[in-house]
Amino acid sequence: MAKSKVIQLSNVWKIYQVGEVEVQALRGVSLEILEGDFIAITGASGSGKSTMMNLVGCLDTPSKGKIFLDGRDIALMHESELAQIRGQRIGFIFQQFNLIPTLTALENVMLPLEFQDRKAKTKAFELLTLVGLGDRVDHLPSQLSGGQQQRVAIARALSNDPEVILADEPTGNLDSKAGTDVIQMLERLWKQGKTIIMVTHDPKIATHAKRQVLLMDGQILKNHDRRN
Repeated sequence: MAKSKVIQLSNVWKIYQVGEVEVQALRGVSLEILEGDFIAITGASGSGKSTMMNLVGCLDTPSKGKIFLDGRDIALMHESELAQIRGQRIGFIFQQFNLIPTLTALENVMLPLEFQDRKAKTKAFELLTLVGLGDRVDHLPSQLSGGQQQRVAIARALSNDPEVILADEPTGNLDSKAGTDVIQMLERLWKQGKTIIMVTHDPKIATHAKRQVLLMDGQILKNHDRRN
């Protein structure tokens, strides 16, 4: 049975104006991301990885070309609808963790749950237990290691049971052991049916993905599916 297209980029360009200079961050990129994919977007600094991540995550819109989410052109959606998609269907994991320092691990995970009006505390505790932090729920981010903070961020990303998880350099601020733990966690989520899209500059981390897309100068240089 053919898998459905979750996200499709069609001849996408992203152009920024920096003073009098035009910067072409992405140049004619076309890519299909299927349900259940585990894809790594790789490339050197300045290759367009973060720009592509922002577009795939509906955080930005293209200068030219089209992006389709479940067959719908995101350029035709209102910002309120895009915000709802980001809140309910896409989970974000960032290199900097982006935890609120004055809130405990439990409270950080509860934030998006409260926004969606759910039984926040119970669900947040279950998610922190899932990522191995059931005994750290009352700790502030400053009382947690980098790896533990990233696991809190993963629990937060899972809070609304999203179909797609976007991980932007999820191991960038971690030592090798903590980084391995995070990647193994992403692999488990993929095996449970999540679609994983990961940006990484680390070729070793990229090998854990089932598809690797290499960007160079805003264009796709290679799109390799290891399952074929």
